[in-house]
Amino acid sequence: MIKLDGRGLVPAIVQDADTGQVLMLGYMNPSSIKRTLEEGQVWFYSRSREELWHKGDTSGSYLNFEEAYVDCDGDTLLLKVKPTGPVCHTGNQSCFFQPVEGEQEYEGGEKGSGILDELFSVIQERNLDRPEGSYTVRLLEGGVERIAQKVIEEAGEAALAGAMLNRENLPKEIADLLYHTLVLLSASDVSPEEVWKELRGRRGVME
Repeated sequence: MIKLDGRGLVPAIVQDADTGQVLMLGYMNPSSIKRTLEEGQVWFYSRSREELWHKGDTSGSYLNFEEAYVDCDGDTLLLKVKPTGPVCHTGNQSCFFQPVEGEQEYEGGEKGSGILDELFSVIQERNLDRPEGSYTVRLLEGGVERIAQKVIEEAGEAALAGAMLNRENLPKEIADLLYHTLVLLSASDVSPEEVWKELRGRRGVME
């Protein structure tokens, strides 16, 4: 059993199968794990780009997959690989080359609601794999204009539920609106993080 976090991801430690050196830490979702096991090279899920990421596509340094293990708590993976070149984007063999000494600087991050990120991850997978029988796939195949029409319809239903003070249906209608909005973002090649960034920029105005 592999336990996913609030965004539908699990951290994966990457280790050189020959030397035992720890090379990097990445994040995976069910789709990237499946591709890794089936295709023999490591895939991750990029949290910044919010899409599947084939390690090496840009740098040419691929991670040839050997074997994988899950830890005793089920919330961390260990991948043993044979790299074809330097793993770190800096050109170092390992991403772990900076010593931690003395006073440190810390940087925090802000992300949207975890369930929204997880849902968008699933929508992106459907957009990529196009499985038969998926409602999300039917929406995507209908085109952006049809998806936008659904967003308008769901917004109207959510507004009506609010105006009628229907506390039972309002969360359901808002959930429908958010889901169809995420599908619209995916079809438009826009990530939720761009929306979160816009909202953070407006924080002072909206207070």
